[in-house]
Amino acid sequence: MLRKQCLRWCSSEAVEKKKFDLKSFKSEVSKGPDLEDFLESDATGEPVVARKKRPFRKEKLPPWLKLSMVKGKIENKNYQTLKKNVRGAKLATVCEEARCPNIGDCWGGGESETATATIMLMGDTCTRGCRFCAVKTSRAPPPLDPDEPKNTAESVKQIGAEYIVLTMVDRDDLPDGGAAHVASCISEIKRHTEGKTLVECLTGDFSGRKEDIVKVAESGLEVFAHNIEAVERASPIVRDRRADYRQSLRVLEIAKETGKVLTKSSIMLGFGERDDEIRQTLLDLRTAGVDCVTLGQYLQPLRTRMKVARYVHPDEFEAWRIEAEKMGFLYCASGPMVRSSYKAGEYYITNILKNRNKLPAV
Repeated sequence: MLRKQCLRWCSSEAVEKKKFDLKSFKSEVSKGPDLEDFLESDATGEPVVARKKRPFRKEKLPPWLKLSMVKGKIENKNYQTLKKNVRGAKLATVCEEARCPNIGDCWGGGESETATATIMLMGDTCTRGCRFCAVKTSRAPPPLDPDEPKNTAESVKQIGAEYIVLTMVDRDDLPDGGAAHVASCISEIKRHTEGKTLVECLTGDFSGRKEDIVKVAESGLEVFAHNIEAVERASPIVRDRRADYRQSLRVLEIAKETGKVLTKSSIMLGFGERDDEIRQTLLDLRTAGVDCVTLGQYLQPLRTRMKVARYVHPDEFEAWRIEAEKMGFLYCASGPMVRSSYKAGEYYITNILKNRNKLPAV
């Protein structure tokens, strides 16, 4: 009896389901934010999707890392010409994809007005998982594009950059680590530009295989770059287990032994390294015959990556630049916002390439 009464009560008191009113819904949506509310202008003046503040970066950045684009840099002739040509070639550059703060310096050119752009080869997925890097990782990345060498060369010719930096993801899934593919890209660029475009390639370690390192070093490029990344003590923590400090030094030695290229490497600071360790890393690179070196501040790109142990003051970077040059490096760029390809085509390094017969022996 009680059950029947409850059922009748529930039935009579039940709230009727409200009918969905499409017109009211559209009206409410129209009052909300539109696309323009989600857009902002980046340093290049182009609209970009606004990014949320990274919640994991709770500490305030030091003032020297809060730099803004110098207006004059992005308004000069070189910058505007290169930007227009990149758009026309529909070429994706690391400079824009990563929203690099140095784009005005590199695209605008240095004292010699040498404009530089950086292109990534072999896709955007790496087989390694270094703790400082935000690049996607996978054990089985997509297959290589057989048309990439030709397409890249045609794009480089179209944009008209005097100095091109090629970078690559590690491809341990390939027998040669992608060495033949990278060498083909370099050869095609040289052929399409009639050798007028200077080429630097930031390579992986190819698991230390000499034949693959030599293949890239002898493909026609001017600068063979491979980054040591961190001091030896921090290397096993910072880098993927398949990367190795001593192996990286050997890669640079092998490339230098071909006698055909300048060699270059980069060190990130901010992992908790000591001064004596930085000095030893510079000495190790110099002993391996490295001609050019860059030092920059590590910045945590994602919540899942290593945290910054220390923000290095610009004065310290300047001191390391002076010390590196005293060690015999032909070129050293050192500063908080310096990256491995920073102003790679600027006057000094371009002048080195044009006068290689004057290089002192290591």
